[in-house]
Amino acid sequence: MKLTNTPMTEHQFAGIPFYLKRDDQLHSHFSGNKARKFMALLEQDYPEVTTLISYGSAQSNSLYSLAALAAIKGWKLEFYVDRIPQWLADKPLGNYRGALELGAQIIATAAHQLHPQQYIDQIRQPDSTCLFLPEGGRSHLAKHGVEQLAREILSWTRYEPGNKVVVALPAGTGATALYLHRYLKAHSIPVLTCPCVGGKDYLISQFKELGESDFPDILELETKHHFAKLYEKDYQIWQQLLIETDVEFDLLYDPMMWQCLQSWYKENRDKRIIYIHQGGLLGNESMLPRYERKFGQCFGGRK
Repeated sequence: MKLTNTPMTEHQFAGIPFYLKRDDQLHSHFSGNKARKFMALLEQDYPEVTTLISYGSAQSNSLYSLAALAAIKGWKLEFYVDRIPQWLADKPLGNYRGALELGAQIIATAAHQLHPQQYIDQIRQPDSTCLFLPEGGRSHLAKHGVEQLAREILSWTRYEPGNKVVVALPAGTGATALYLHRYLKAHSIPVLTCPCVGGKDYLISQFKELGESDFPDILELETKHHFAKLYEKDYQIWQQLLIETDVEFDLLYDPMMWQCLQSWYKENRDKRIIYIHQGGLLGNESMLPRYERKFGQCFGGRK
């Protein structure tokens, strides 16, 4: 199975014209930046491996993508989390539900008073039949799939010679943005990102842990933005994106990036944005009810 050459579509949002790299259309289960980061695992042979091991949040996009990858490869997935809320265990939804349906084993470690990574290291102790991935796929393995994404972008820009192109995408651990910058810098294509999980300093520390010293341009909001907290502005932007583009975006990452881009674009109207769709739409299944309970139903969009 090849995961390449997603379409590029043209849109406008809040007066900003942009192109959208439709990585949400890579695969029904395996899409977005996680598919790009894990592509090397899909394409390479690991004859000894029977179990894929990782950790993170019970609702992370990584969980679902790794469950899909394991199902495709015929591996077991063990995914360690701090805890599984009782309401989620009683009524699975979102990435958690999708991963369970794909056969993932989701294991809470809070009862052992250990962080999931500590539990894996000290108790699980993976052997040669196990393949371990850090949280969010922040690994050198991501280079392979992100380089392919960069090649697709470069190939497309050959037909847009008059445009001053920039590439934009939000960052969790930041591996996709970092490696896109590494590959596109030589072609004078800047990469813009924003730190969704922590602040700028945290994101830079994540970049440095991958051994890099040259980073993409990091945009920030004027006010603190806490990861996974519900913000009415995020909800409004997500709704408006859906209305104006007829494309559903991720509720957790994309609204923050678009707030940053609205400020950035005021001083960069000569630039044309290529926005990388992050996938992650199954996560909206759990995020959207939270927003609707707090702020009401969508206006004019999906309900």
